Order: sequence, then C-alpha cells, then structure tokens
Amino acid sequence: MATKLEKALKRELNINGEAYMLTIAPEGLKIVVKGKRNGVELAWKDVISGQAALTSGLNASLDPSRD
Repeated sequence: MATKLEKALKRELNINGEAYMLTIAPEGLKIVVKGKRNGVELAWKDVISGQAALTSGLNASLDPSRD
C-alpha cells in the first residue's frame, strides 16, 4: 500500500555537476538550483492533463540557443 503525500518532501539532485533541490508536495513539484528561491513549478493537474508537456514544447520552440 502506498503512503499518502500529505506534506512536502525535499531531495537534492545533482544534474550535470550542479546541485538542485526537488520538492514534491501535495500541490505539485518544484525544482530549483540549490541555494536559490526561484525555479520551475508544476501543478499535478497540469502534469495529468498534458499541459506541462505542451508548455515544455512551447518553451523549447522559443529557446534561441536551440538550433
């Protein structure tokens, strides 16, 4: 049986040599560079509806560094 997510869980990730903090909460998830406050937030309803994938695709298409 799975445990209900009732409060936020924080975990540190190392991606390409840079430390990030991942917060998994009942409302959604957030990932930020360790030591910073602003990052990427996704609500669970957006993940389930596919809105997160749509937003990610749009952002990738507008990224000027992508060739």
